Amino acid sequence: MKREGMNTIWFDIVTPKFVLFFKDMIKKFQELGYETLVTARKSEGYTEVTELLNIHHIEYFEIGSFGGEKLRNKLTASMERQVALCELLRNFRVKTLISGCSVDANRVAFGLNIPNINFYDIPLSDHTTNFKKALPQARLTIPLSTAIFHPFIVPREIFLRLALEDDQILSYNCIDPFVWLRNFKPSKEYIESELKIKLDKPLIVIREEEFKASYVSEKYSLLYDGLVRLTKKIGANFVIIPRYESKPLKDLFPFATILDNASVIQHLLAYADLFIGGGGTINIEATYFGTPTISTRSFISHYDKYLIDKGLMEWVDNADMMVDIAMNIMGKTRDGLAEGVYNTMDFDEDTIANNILELLE
Repeated sequence: MKREGMNTIWFDIVTPKFVLFFKDMIKKFQELGYETLVTARKSEGYTEVTELLNIHHIEYFEIGSFGGEKLRNKLTASMERQVALCELLRNFRVKTLISGCSVDANRVAFGLNIPNINFYDIPLSDHTTNFKKALPQARLTIPLSTAIFHPFIVPREIFLRLALEDDQILSYNCIDPFVWLRNFKPSKEYIESELKIKLDKPLIVIREEEFKASYVSEKYSLLYDGLVRLTKKIGANFVIIPRYESKPLKDLFPFATILDNASVIQHLLAYADLFIGGGGTINIEATYFGTPTISTRSFISHYDKYLIDKGLMEWVDNADMMVDIAMNIMGKTRDGLAEGVYNTMDFDEDTIANNILELLE
């Protein structure tokens, strides 16, 4: 039954990063007297979002699936999910959508004349303003936005060129993981008791690139080849955080611990002697703790370039380079550099929530 008279703030969360980014914002709107609606998607091999929502005790509706690697399957899953979201919203009086440029939710909100607020830190798979590198999600969502919030490192020009006016674009003074890491307390006990990982040897943590995403052209062998070589050179505990299914990784890397379920991986990042990642958000998280970090991502985004320029992350494009740099930087903490960078940042949920509500007046 439709909730007459109740103002609902709708959050559509389709990546693990936005569980962490929005969890305090959801609470903030609840404190302000709004009902919150959280929707998420789940597929076989793509369960991290819903697992994290459960870990953080956030109630949600599981609507639709990811679609996998093939473009036709992605498109079909997206259209089916839009229909399901549209039906769900019959039961709510939605004041606005808030998302991280969720294509499905943006299309539904636009079609139903629901104001649409986006938060986004990677409109291009590039660190310049080369619009040939615009992500599909950016092209399909930013022009539909009522407003967009972005970290200070992403040029405003990008959003202007993607059809927004100047007063629709608001920046904040941090890169996204700062939002949930600023009050995080790492624990060795969590690693040893919850994850069952011993810290008796150097710890190397690894994360794959999001190779099934529409903005990654293929599954590159760099990370996988480099790890096999690295294990022959370094006696360490290798821990791999899967992007999708864990079994292929167990078969490929029998020497490593493969995390089967979503967990609070920030503890691992804080105590790692080296982090090697093909991702974006998790790479930033590692640098926050001063952990020596190597990016094997197939491109360099604006926040990647920022961290590289600040000396907090190395970028490699071949396995030999990865192994050489890993041998050189492992265990050499960058705490001082990290503090110098992240201590200048701030993020205030009260201000953001008020800004959103003012945009809706």
